[in-house]
Amino acid sequence: MSSPADLSAREAAAAVRSGRLSAEALVDASLERVAAIEPSLRSFAYLDPELALAQARAVDRSKRKGALAGLPVGVKDIIDTADMPTECNSPIRLGHRPKADADCVAAVRRASGIAFGKTVTTEFAGLHPGPTGNPYNLAHTPGGSSSGSAAAVAAGLVPLAFATQTAGSVIRPAAFCGCVGFKATRGALSMRGIQPLAADLDTLGGYARTPDDLLLFHAVLAGVRDTRPAVSRKPRIAVVRTGARVPLDAAAEEALEEAVASLAAHAIVERAELPRICDRGFAAQEVLMAVGAARAYETEWHDHLPLLSGSFRERLRVGLGHSPAMIAEAEAVREVCIAAVDRFLAGYDAILTPATSGEAPRGLSWTGDAEFNRFWTFVDTPCVSLPIRLGPNHLPLAVQLVGARGSDRTLLALADWAFGHLGRLPAPILPKPEPVAAMARRAGLTLDAALAASTAEADRANKDALKRIPRDLPYAAEPSHVFHPSRRG
Repeated sequence: MSSPADLSAREAAAAVRSGRLSAEALVDASLERVAAIEPSLRSFAYLDPELALAQARAVDRSKRKGALAGLPVGVKDIIDTADMPTECNSPIRLGHRPKADADCVAAVRRASGIAFGKTVTTEFAGLHPGPTGNPYNLAHTPGGSSSGSAAAVAAGLVPLAFATQTAGSVIRPAAFCGCVGFKATRGALSMRGIQPLAADLDTLGGYARTPDDLLLFHAVLAGVRDTRPAVSRKPRIAVVRTGARVPLDAAAEEALEEAVASLAAHAIVERAELPRICDRGFAAQEVLMAVGAARAYETEWHDHLPLLSGSFRERLRVGLGHSPAMIAEAEAVREVCIAAVDRFLAGYDAILTPATSGEAPRGLSWTGDAEFNRFWTFVDTPCVSLPIRLGPNHLPLAVQLVGARGSDRTLLALADWAFGHLGRLPAPILPKPEPVAAMARRAGLTLDAALAASTAEADRANKDALKRIPRDLPYAAEPSHVFHPSRRG
């Protein structure tokens, strides 16, 4: 029998609303997955099982259950939660307890969703990574900065999770981990209660297993009706490479062409180029991101410099060094690029473009290059990452669809249409739940990650030892440590 954790977000929420499934059983299924997988995946920065279960029981008691009824939602650890710490993967914020939920978390709770736990982020959503591995190969990065959220959804720990993007922090982790990622139009979803990296670029997004589940998630966050916009019977899609300064590797090239071929049978697919001025957007985005970070972290620079990573200090140093003239030039380039992309997309339903330069790099010290994402963040457009297939290293490859500003729901509907014509990835091979973890939860015990891992190892060793004990010996020949009635004392 399959686990409730295998249901789509829509299916699970509908089952809870109808009474066919309790929110507690749904959350418990996620906790069982966490007990098996989290000790090696390390996607959560904070998770209190009893807090998650208490929220689920409250949903079960409620007479009115909302659109996200009982759904466990991973919350990126730069997003404020009133009942959990928000530490931003920095010793500066260690133990920080916000007084209120971020707007996006409050929206989830109003819709009867569960703020399940805080997912790992890079330091202040910058470059310095956390401990999370890629679900398809733990020795490879899950991407950043929304590392834990992407890994948790791809591993089936939660059906939905929050992400944010300033350059490529939504789309790149989705591509590397093989889930579906969505970055909203900048400004379309509230950022209140979210730690900024560069406020003029920061954008909220999320992860799910399908674009249809993201349509549900988006409706709650945007406060709109969960209706599906109509998609053209033959959508018009432009294949655009942009002026990215790093090359696509052969596997990513093949994945893009595979997507083109799959969609061309059902859509008008044309190869096109953006105006040349857009090539300047890559460097201009880097300028504005560094300047925005320097402004946002002025206090940390002056008061906590030794507690910042080397990469974050360098970003702030660069941002502080940009002259007013350089900043003004970058802002002017942005205005021109936004207008150029607006005009370009007036002739298309979406742009199809690479999501990353290739598979997730090996190692956890670098989260990969954001080059194929930063321009679309720069021009404020919504984006969706769609998995295509596994590459030569058995890691996911993906493409992204880009829509016109403000077309978020239409883009998600188009992405769901495209998702139906593209390939499906095999699920990552991950550990199965250990009985000891389930028993511990039923007994009201909380196992931290290290204890859960050691207990699971002991359980496996005991089972192996039991298999080796002879079962066909006569009673008198049993091992000497077994109690014998002739021994007294």
